Formats: sequence, structure tokens, C-alpha cells
Amino acid sequence: MAIKTIRDLDLKGKRVLLRAEFNVPLKDGKILDDTRMRAALPTIRYLADHGARVLILTHLGRPKGKPAPEYSVQPLSKHLAELLGTDVAFAGDCGGPASQSLAGALKDGQVALLENTRFYPGEEKNDPEFVKTLAALGDVYVNDAFGAAHRAHASTEGVAHQLPAAAGLLMEKEIQVLKDSLDHPEKPFVVMMGGSKVSDKVGVIENLSKKADCMLFGGAMANTLLAAKGYKVGISKIEDDKLELCRQMLQRMETSGAEVVLPVDVVAADRFAADAAPQTVKADQIPDGCMALDIGPETVRLFEGKLAEAKTVFWNGPLGVYEFDAFAKGSNAIALAMGNSGAKTIVGGGDAVAAVEKAGVADRIYHISTGGGATLEMMEGRVLPGIEVLLKQ
Repeated sequence: MAIKTIRDLDLKGKRVLLRAEFNVPLKDGKILDDTRMRAALPTIRYLADHGARVLILTHLGRPKGKPAPEYSVQPLSKHLAELLGTDVAFAGDCGGPASQSLAGALKDGQVALLENTRFYPGEEKNDPEFVKTLAALGDVYVNDAFGAAHRAHASTEGVAHQLPAAAGLLMEKEIQVLKDSLDHPEKPFVVMMGGSKVSDKVGVIENLSKKADCMLFGGAMANTLLAAKGYKVGISKIEDDKLELCRQMLQRMETSGAEVVLPVDVVAADRFAADAAPQTVKADQIPDGCMALDIGPETVRLFEGKLAEAKTVFWNGPLGVYEFDAFAKGSNAIALAMGNSGAKTIVGGGDAVAAVEKAGVADRIYHISTGGGATLEMMEGRVLPGIEVLLKQ
């Protein structure tokens, strides 16, 4: 996938519109996890070091096209300044007088952050007029927001049609790692899928099962798969209306050549609560009044064995109710196994990322993707709008 990057651009003195992915969790104005911001630092530093005048675009939350104080990105500018060790200017609009003035005042190597792109209805509509408003702020466009690359919005896709465009260093890395693992995985290739819904991931499961040697399933999606096989799952969370879909999918996976591994035991409880009493039971013997909330110790050992044999591993989604300590042991154990693996390990998606960070092995993971939906769509084999437009440059 040949794509132009910032290394191919003449940057000195140029106003660079950098689309970053700073959609981070905030509480009372404080950032709870700055992983995505830290991932963008190499690109920002490269641009500044090469004399660019950097204007950062990002969204935060879902303000639905209207300004909302709780979704202002101003707190991010202060934190970004601390991460970079330099001043970061802030404009209280995105394309209006404040950002226009700031774009004209920036000097070579300086960095600024503009207000939330989603404060404007034209952003998610990819409105041509809003696209022109944004494009007028810059001379060059750089997309480093892999986590938003599956959205054809004004700041992720539209502006790339108006200005010379290229990928940032993070975008480049995400594309290379995910494409390589998808197209040319070193074997054995093990895929581990968790999370709540099978229906959200049917496409990626089916695509990866054609390439993987082994498919491991945990989380609530495994409950639905177990139910589809006729197992008693008590009152476990399942997708009742997707049982036939799952039966058909399991049959197709069996013919694809990938080994399908479902939990052989689970940690169950009589209610969905942090203080519920855990009990380990066989996966086909979950009591009528109980629900599966984590993979059991025998399943952990089974999964660990498969991971030990792997050369490439892709993990998406938690294997249990990760927010409850009593039911996070499966995910935590597997995170440690990932960190100790000699395989090329790739982690994509929220709670799986949190698991490897909590286990203290994030620095031993080959690649932690900043994308959620974007990662899954790419692993499904789709070409993302924010990447497709860069391929045409």
C-alpha cells in the first residue's frame, strides 16, 4: 500500500493542517488516558523540527454539531504542551476568526490546537463549505488520525482533496503493521477475539479465519457462540437473535482450516456486580441462575498454550468483565502471556489495550493500535476513507 508520508513533503514555513486523534477520556477536565496523544508526538515533533507551522485538528466526544463546554479540547492543549515541552497555542474555534488569526501568526516550528471539529455540523456531513473553510487555514494536510480513518468526515477525508496530503508517522505505522499482519502473517497466526457482541465483528472474524491458524474466543461473544453450539449458558449475556448466524459462521470457520477454540470453563456469578461471588464451572455446565463473566483457569492455560506456539498474534476485545477485578483475571493472565510471547503481538481496541497496560507489559507488545473501529474495519479487509484519499495523492 504505497502512500505518501510527511517525509515526502517540503515543510519549512508551511502551514500544516494535522488531523490527529485526540479523542481521549476526560473527567472533570482531566485526561484519564493520554495514549493517543503520546502516539502522535513523533509526527508533531517531526513537523515542528522541519520548520512547519502546525495546526492540529481533532474531535472529542459526540457533541452532535454544537459547541459544548464539556467537549472543548482546550484542556488537551495544556497537556500536549507538557508532553512536547513547548508552548501550544489554542484557538477557540475551528475555521473561524480565532483560528484564522492564529494560522497567520504562527512561526516556523510552532504548534497550535484548534477547537473540536465536531462543534460544527459540517464536520460529520463532510460538507464542502466546511471543507473549504478548514483547507483555507493550511498549505498542506497531514492525516495522523488512524482511529478516525474509517470516517469520511471533513477533517479526515474532505480536506485531503483540497490540499497536498500525506500520512503522518503514526498513520504510516498503523497501515504497515496491520496490512503486514493481514496479508503476510508469520505462521502460526493466532487471532484472539473478545468483547460483548459477535454481530459487531462478524466481518472481521470471517476474514481473519481465512488467514489464521487458530481462533480463540472469550468475553460475552463466546457465550453466544457456546449457546449456538447448544451449551447451557444459564443467564449469560448472549445475542439470542444471532444464534443461527453464529452456527453458520462456526461451520464456515471449520471449513476454512482455522482451529476454533472456545472456553472450556468459565468464571460465573449469579449477578452482574463487582462484589458478586465468583465460581468456576465447566463451560457446558453453567447453572441456570448464573452468568459467565470471565474465562476460567483451564481456558487460560489452553489459550496460553496456543499463544506460546504462535509467531503472530492479533487480540481484540476483553475476555471477561474487565472493569470488575474478580472477573478480570482471565484478561490479565492473557495480557501477561502476550507480553512474554516471542511472537509479533498486535493489540487493537480499548479494553484489550487497558489489559496489557494494567499488566505492565505494554512496552513488550509489538504494536498497540490506536484505532478501535478503524482497526477492525482494516482487519476486515476494507479500505478506509481516510486512507483511500491519501492513496490518490
